[in-house]
Amino acid sequence: MGSNSFRLEIAQMQAGQYKRLVYLKETVRLGAGLDADGMLTEAAMLRGLDCLRRFALRMDGFAPAQVRAVATQTLREARNRNAFLALAQEALGFPIEVISGREEARLIFAGVARLQPAKPPRLVIDIGGRSTEMILGQGLKPVTTESFQVGSVSLSMRFFPDGLFTPGAFRAAQVAAGAELEEALTLFKPALWQQALGSSGTVGAVSQILVGSGISDGRITPAGLRWCIEQCIAAGSVDQLKLPGLRDDRRAVVGGGLCILYTLLTQFGIEELLPAKGALRQGVIFDLDERLAIETAADGSAQADMRDASVAALQQRFGVDLLQANRVQEVALKIHKQLVTKPPRERQRELAWAAALHEIGMMVSHHDHHRHSAYLLAHVDAAGFSQNQLKRLGNLALGQRGSLRKLESQMADDGLLWQLLSLRLAVIKCHARGAVDAKALKLNRQGHKVLLTLPKAWVSANPRTQFLLQEEAAAWTRSGAMELGFD
Repeated sequence: MGSNSFRLEIAQMQAGQYKRLVYLKETVRLGAGLDADGMLTEAAMLRGLDCLRRFALRMDGFAPAQVRAVATQTLREARNRNAFLALAQEALGFPIEVISGREEARLIFAGVARLQPAKPPRLVIDIGGRSTEMILGQGLKPVTTESFQVGSVSLSMRFFPDGLFTPGAFRAAQVAAGAELEEALTLFKPALWQQALGSSGTVGAVSQILVGSGISDGRITPAGLRWCIEQCIAAGSVDQLKLPGLRDDRRAVVGGGLCILYTLLTQFGIEELLPAKGALRQGVIFDLDERLAIETAADGSAQADMRDASVAALQQRFGVDLLQANRVQEVALKIHKQLVTKPPRERQRELAWAAALHEIGMMVSHHDHHRHSAYLLAHVDAAGFSQNQLKRLGNLALGQRGSLRKLESQMADDGLLWQLLSLRLAVIKCHARGAVDAKALKLNRQGHKVLLTLPKAWVSANPRTQFLLQEEAAAWTRSGAMELGFD
């Protein structure tokens, strides 16, 4: 769900080979529907919802595990995104994830690297409607990923609002694009890569113009871009612009796209930019395929999930007490299995990650560390995670202790409710930060009533933990979300 277009791709993966079955694209211009206050207009939301309903018809019969829907910069920015996402998920029939700029860049590179493999280091550029992603990578590995808040829609709206093309407007747009991209000059300097590739709509559209006009074989060069800009200025307006290969759905944003491309090529020393085969949507499918492989490994072998590596990196970055994190994680997972019959694997993984990271806020301050942990998790970039899932981990970290009132609005989500109870009980069980018997807590759940059985010998040996558990039961009673008692 991009700022300019919504795209649906259905593909089949067989022995690592990618086969496209369905590809649909609609120009929704969601990014053009952000008003001055950062709110999506009703008209823009309706365009998006209508498109998603049409897409849903082609996805009838798909299991949730087979589908991944991601949204980019416009929904990263929109202040009323949650209201729109609730309607959008209902229209589509599947969850929608908002991904960070760096996660978008990682997935773009995954699509390009798998569909257009090469060994030398490469620079990949993707110009979207409201953001531009740049990735430096080698083979299948992205080394540096960045996202910048400048895109073909936003730049066109700002500098060509009436569709008029003037030399002054092009100069001003290039300066604005250059100011946004300038901080990346050292990160992506020519000495670090041997080939430059461009993915997705803007690059493809300009490449088609150059081919259709007989300027090049599809390669984009500074000279070719200058020719395109000259044609725009000569036409004077979008309405009068007649370029072979320019589709009507790209016409309104071609000015901004050309300015960003020309700025990138001149500032970063790119002599030629080649259109790439892959893009974000293919990267999303490759990523989904890898996640499904982890769940369905026939031999039961453990396979790597990028999110595990991201969690380990965050633990190291924030100096997490690994022994304590592992204790809490082990106890929380065992409690969760008692509360939820056949828990979904993704929910268990979320709980494990939340337990692994619940104390990262200690790096900021021991006081109210759960609040610091929640803030960090909700705002950090972590490869493989969507912003939605990081927010969910943040909510679990926030609710690990103290009053439950702060998460009152989330309690209607049963999945989160049992994750939260599991984490809170595990934190209490492990509060002394020493070795624990993970089997000491036995729970029996009937609906929203949970009975906790504590062996008498254990109670006698752990009076402080028993006190904390009684306080916990009182907290849940006050919340009204469930009842926690003792058998």
